[in-house]
Amino acid sequence: MSLATFRKNGREVRTPVWIAREAAKLYVWTNGTSGKVKRVRANGRARLAPCDARGKVRGEWVDAKARMLDDPEAMERGLQTVIRKYGWQMHLALLASRLSGRHAQRAVIEIDL
Repeated sequence: MSLATFRKNGREVRTPVWIAREAAKLYVWTNGTSGKVKRVRANGRARLAPCDARGKVRGEWVDAKARMLDDPEAMERGLQTVIRKYGWQMHLALLASRLSGRHAQRAVIEIDL
């Protein structure tokens, strides 16, 4: 999916992300120092559209509301949702984050449509 977040000046920034659904919520696992995290914290406005692995949009945009999860239990629940969807690929990404020392910087974005 392509996640569009918005800068303080209103400019849209699109980023392809791995996204997983649990009930009525969507979850994105990312690095806590990424630009999308900063933009979500500043402004929860977001949009989603299907895209390919390189970010080329393949469908219609849908408005959404995003927020950062700060509660460790909620973060773990969101992370497990992403792991269930992506399986070995997500485990490989988690291993890479541990080996690079970025595991402590992980963050989870929760999205409401």
